[in-house]
Amino acid sequence: MDIFKNLNVLQQDFIPVEILYKSPAKLEKLNGDIGNDNRITNKNLSRPQLALAGFVEFFTNNRVQIFGNTEFYYLKSLSNEDRIKSFRNISQFEVPCIVLTGNKVLEPELMEIANERNIAVFSSPFDSTKLVFGLSEFLDDQFAPQVVVHGSLVDVYGVGMMFHGQSGIGKSEVALDLVERGHRLVADDIVMLTKKRESILMGTGTNTAQHFMEIRGLGIINVREMFGIRSTRFQKRLEIIVHLEQYQPDHEYTRLGLEDEPANILGIDIQFLKLPIFPGKNITVITEVIALNYLLRTYGYNAPKVFAEMLTNSIAKKSGPQQAFHDRRMITYFQGDNE
Repeated sequence: MDIFKNLNVLQQDFIPVEILYKSPAKLEKLNGDIGNDNRITNKNLSRPQLALAGFVEFFTNNRVQIFGNTEFYYLKSLSNEDRIKSFRNISQFEVPCIVLTGNKVLEPELMEIANERNIAVFSSPFDSTKLVFGLSEFLDDQFAPQVVVHGSLVDVYGVGMMFHGQSGIGKSEVALDLVERGHRLVADDIVMLTKKRESILMGTGTNTAQHFMEIRGLGIINVREMFGIRSTRFQKRLEIIVHLEQYQPDHEYTRLGLEDEPANILGIDIQFLKLPIFPGKNITVITEVIALNYLLRTYGYNAPKVFAEMLTNSIAKKSGPQQAFHDRRMITYFQGDNE
């Protein structure tokens, strides 16, 4: 489904070092405001082991530099003169920042060089493994591609469902009805989708819209204030896109659901359903069924395939010897209560 192929992709080319304060790595700045404006232009981390030893041909200086036990004790093993020379091997380049693991600190003479070269120096209480995991996750999010989609994102039974369609089709009304039935609104009207890793799309709203919603004929309402904290959440993985459109008698809609035609957003396939609407059709209940059916498929039960297998078996039986009449009913006989 190429309905989302022309979306404008937003992606940061760099982030300032000071954003690292917001990371889960519990960083403490060791040299004040020095280097806070330095630019990190690569989301990957670097362990400058060979660079400290003098081999700088493949040194990636534009990354966050992690000083773990290997780097720290290597410097400790050197004489004061060699230690300074080793540290200058990397400080000669434009390094945005250095992060020391395990609450370590640099020798005063090395810190002086870092200050001269405008290199931000942080310390973290975590060991190398935990620090790399936390910072990698944070930087991956900061540099992740994003798109903005016009729609409504709702958490329905734990399934992230985005309602999409032309303006005025009723996306917000469906989302509001779901909230009233106990489901949770993530974003209305403007949904920001961010690619996480290689197979996940995370959705959220914007700082401006938050959990406000426009209902035509009523105006602006605040869903969180009206329905309480249980009615909203700030982020949700996108798993299903429901495209709402006016029912067209001459259009062919899915009847069995055996074939899926996913939508592709940022290179990730998302289940895509076209849902025709007309007066009197209960879209909310159908939406809940879509979510429950998705959960069943996730846990291994596919109703269309099961039905197709039953139908195939039934046809095979009818092509053989004539079966008794009771094979045509779900039950063998009707019990006496006549219910």
